[in-house]
Amino acid sequence: MSQLDLAIDAEISTRHLSFVESGRSQPSREMLLHLAERLAVPLRDRNLLLVSAGYAPVFAERPIGDPALAPARKAIELVLKGHEPYPALAVDRHWTLVDANKAVAPLLAGAAPALLRPPVNVLRLSLHPDGLAARIANLAEWRAHLLERLRKQIEISADPVLAALLDELRALPAPGRRTLPAPNPDYARVVVPLQLATEAGVLSFLSTTTVFGTPVDVTLSEIALESFFPADQVTAETLRRLSQQA
Repeated sequence: MSQLDLAIDAEISTRHLSFVESGRSQPSREMLLHLAERLAVPLRDRNLLLVSAGYAPVFAERPIGDPALAPARKAIELVLKGHEPYPALAVDRHWTLVDANKAVAPLLAGAAPALLRPPVNVLRLSLHPDGLAARIANLAEWRAHLLERLRKQIEISADPVLAALLDELRALPAPGRRTLPAPNPDYARVVVPLQLATEAGVLSFLSTTTVFGTPVDVTLSEIALESFFPADQVTAETLRRLSQQA
């Protein structure tokens, strides 16, 4: 983004923005927050920006179990529950599992107990040979999708924990030749699906990510809800049947 573009978007002069950028002008707290909003800086980094400029951080960072976040936790539970019989889960900024609905557990059958012991890292569980990797029919495709998504997250955040996770996942055995037949889904190749082999057959999913729209708490701003939808009619019917049996 050019200096001119940012100045126009922030409705300030390019001269003033240039002085702020070069250190010739000390920006106010309000100006820093204004520029951070225009640049979509994550709340965690907005606090760091304020501290670097000599101001106190303004965004609280509470643990997810804090009473102040109870309404948000209730909203997460409602979304996850309402998504059944389809699987959905909530993760934090490091892809640690926060919560999941009842449709997730049956899909994890056969995963090593060590990978299911809290704290559960969802990406490690997905790509580890002792996790779901052996049952993902399109592992090469799904692995590339997850690693690229993680790489982009690191590019934005420069988070060392995520960087270490990416190195770990890249070091896992790369997928070989596909051993499971790929179904013929109805998604017309418009998104990358997750094709998971189960006792009920190969199930195909499309995924979406939901975040809170107006968070003012760092922890809440970093919670993401990953919802999986059936990519074909067979998967939809199978999930409904499994839900009724449960």
